Amino acid sequence: MKTPKYTNDLIHESSPYLLQHAHNPVDWKAWHKDVLDEAKKSNKLIIISVGYSACHWCHVMEHESFEDAEVADIMNAHYISIKVDREERPDIDQVYMQAVQIMTGSGGWPMNIVALPDGRPVWGGTYFRKEQWKSALLQIQQIYKKEPSQLTNYANKLEEGLQQLNLIDLGDHQYEFSQQRLTEFVELWKPYLDTKLGGTKNAPKFMMPTNLDFLLRYAYQFNDEELQEYVLHSLDKISFGGTFDHIDGGFSRYSVDDRWHVPHFEKMLYDNAQLLSLYSKAYKLTQDPWYKEIIKKTADFIESELTDSSGAFYSALDADSENEKGIQEEGAFYTWKKQELQELLETEFDTFSAYFNINEKGYWENGNYILYKTEKDNIFAEKHQISIEELQQKKGKWTKILSEAKKPRKKPGLDDKTLTSWNALTITGFTEAYAATENADYLVSALKNAEFIIENQLKSDHSLFHSYKSEKSKINGYLEDYAFTIEAFLKLYEVTFDEKWIDFSNNLSQYCFEYFYNQDNHLFNFTSKKDDALISNPVEFTDNVIPASNSAMANNLFRLGSLMGNADYLMISEKMLQAISGKIGSYPMGYSNWLHLYLNFSNPFYELAILGENATNEQNKIHKKYLPNLIISGSKTSSELSILEDRFVEGKTLLYLCEQGKCQLPEEKLTPVLNNIAFV
Repeated sequence: MKTPKYTNDLIHESSPYLLQHAHNPVDWKAWHKDVLDEAKKSNKLIIISVGYSACHWCHVMEHESFEDAEVADIMNAHYISIKVDREERPDIDQVYMQAVQIMTGSGGWPMNIVALPDGRPVWGGTYFRKEQWKSALLQIQQIYKKEPSQLTNYANKLEEGLQQLNLIDLGDHQYEFSQQRLTEFVELWKPYLDTKLGGTKNAPKFMMPTNLDFLLRYAYQFNDEELQEYVLHSLDKISFGGTFDHIDGGFSRYSVDDRWHVPHFEKMLYDNAQLLSLYSKAYKLTQDPWYKEIIKKTADFIESELTDSSGAFYSALDADSENEKGIQEEGAFYTWKKQELQELLETEFDTFSAYFNINEKGYWENGNYILYKTEKDNIFAEKHQISIEELQQKKGKWTKILSEAKKPRKKPGLDDKTLTSWNALTITGFTEAYAATENADYLVSALKNAEFIIENQLKSDHSLFHSYKSEKSKINGYLEDYAFTIEAFLKLYEVTFDEKWIDFSNNLSQYCFEYFYNQDNHLFNFTSKKDDALISNPVEFTDNVIPASNSAMANNLFRLGSLMGNADYLMISEKMLQAISGKIGSYPMGYSNWLHLYLNFSNPFYELAILGENATNEQNKIHKKYLPNLIISGSKTSSELSILEDRFVEGKTLLYLCEQGKCQLPEEKLTPVLNNIAFV
């Protein structure tokens, strides 16, 4: 093995992304207090470069600039250079991403910032070509040397802008959560929906599971057939295209085109976790076997490629891998040459080619094809005069042949760190998959990971670690870790009726109130009061590819408050929604997880208590149905949980349907209970 010419301080880190840069000639440091102190002491400008392991353009900029000795000389002479893994330090990423968005109007990764010695940013952007990067660094250094007040004045103005972004003005207005207003939000949203190709209009296209999840629920509860058709059509298009790996399962991060054909090939845990949840809900609603197939392949992908023996889930697979010439190339692991497919599939090739469009529709570039399905299985089978059963057999055969053929290929790089927040999203995904399909293996995976979090990431004071790598837990937890873990544990309670999950959720919530809650705006800060302060204190409230940690907490408090009979939790949940309500109308698609809560407060929402020896049987029947405005609890024996207390009757199984804590007379059969669940 060739001995690296350079080694910098990142060699002592555990993050795969930081370790990728450990042999750059740039004298990289990790984000540590002593490094920041050194910058102040030496009065040097700071470069803060943020990315993540699976980021294609991060690798490109590293190769072009950070591996270049000339670039390194400039950076080392005039700057203290800090590399940040955005997944390990989402707080730093949020703060400086806000700064880049103010400065440039957009953001992305890699993100590169120049800051004053005190950490306040003065210049930044995303990917820079080598000559751009060199020129900018030399110019900024000259300004800092000759007219430092220029940079200081700009930093002051930018700092004011950052503070404003995180201010929530409550005012005196009290919003009414009405069905009419909710419908207005959705009508404002509809022009952005691509009813032909699915997702939102234009490209690139991200899956946005939180958006589709809300729209599916809204369409169902308000009987909006067109909107429901749009959501299901989107789910079809996303899973038909190259964004879904038809051979080994799992979704790529986004599509570069508007028809979901060519993905940006990196596979992120958080996408696959949320899509596992979403397709499980869609399967409950439709019983479409294609959705069940997606559930299985996505779950199999997570278990085979992103799970270690302890039950922990890894973070991501890179977009790039080595091609047959040993050169790193995006998508090399996933694409196919026509001749290769003909040789592998022999007499099956023609049918395979028609199914996956090994033609101009499925062609990508450089002789490569991306498997691209354009028809539902029943339509394809009818057109080709074969039965659905025969088509399924053929698909199984094709998958086996191509999966074997891929084994000699070099796999994409694995980011094998474990993030508490993303693991919790995956617990929820597996739990939803179990509820929809009754496949007990999915519940086993969810419970195993939950125990991993309890044993490794949860401390005795009910606080959480954020990340885990090489058998070490590190970095104090962020609000996202608590919010998604509480959500996951509440979901586990619903499918197991094990009240320990309620206790864990309550303890974590109490910790959040002590160390994250801001009484002035009724929201939670992203970072704990125990953490060192950054240049601004981010408050995450906009839903994006992942729901905002505040919207997740608000939904958690609603559900936990309903189960525990905790009026304070319900009141704070409502206050959080009040704090955000004035913003929703300007951009409804940025508040989709908040809109779930809006639905809860503006429309009937039910709690179902099941008590008796057949509680589990009734529980399983309920879980197979799509009932988005219901939370269930139960016990085979008496329980002190508020919603169950004093309702157990020996020798009977009783079902109590409740709304805002007020319950109807108990039923002994499920059907009349379901008949009483209203939507609008």
